[in-house]
Amino acid sequence: MASSGKSGPSDVSISIAAFGEDVAHQYIIDALVKRIAGEMNIEVTMNWRNAARGYPKMIRELKQYSQGLKTEEDWPDLMVVATDANCKGWNERAKELPIDGHLVPVVLAIPDPHVERWLLLDSEAFKKVYGRGFDEPKKKCERDFYKKLLINALINVGAATGVGTLARECSEEIISAMNLRSATRIDDSLKRFLDDLRSALRQVSRSD
Repeated sequence: MASSGKSGPSDVSISIAAFGEDVAHQYIIDALVKRIAGEMNIEVTMNWRNAARGYPKMIRELKQYSQGLKTEEDWPDLMVVATDANCKGWNERAKELPIDGHLVPVVLAIPDPHVERWLLLDSEAFKKVYGRGFDEPKKKCERDFYKKLLINALINVGAATGVGTLARECSEEIISAMNLRSATRIDDSLKRFLDDLRSALRQVSRSD
């Protein structure tokens, strides 16, 4: 970690090594991290080491990355690992992740059941961005349930351009407009991630 070298609102620069299952994790988690860091006057650099080809690939990349770090200078200031709970629950999913023994704080983002649900927690935010909201869904474990709901919501407002660009095109705008306090009252997994992220950012920013 180093000083940003400027006297503006961001006095500290923090490097984050991030791992996710796919691009939806990358863009949604990226937007959340940058929003929270911005609110804390912290500048972050996100270095995504993996965000493709699913859970097994992410685990392999996480292990290889950790094993390849030889000295403390090699380590980032913070690590973020994102994986869907898939209705296993936060604790069970967390037990599967090879995160013990790291020299820096590790923050887990474990959306329950899937990360797309986090973009569907605030219909008013969606309405602010696209001019029209949606009926808030009930929690379900069906595979791709929330991805389909999000795609349909975007199609209904004429904003969807394809599954491949889905998360990139809507994540930053929706998350910027979200009432995170209300959203975290609805979704415990989002609350846990944001609470843990704030705690880790405070810890790292004070350790310089």
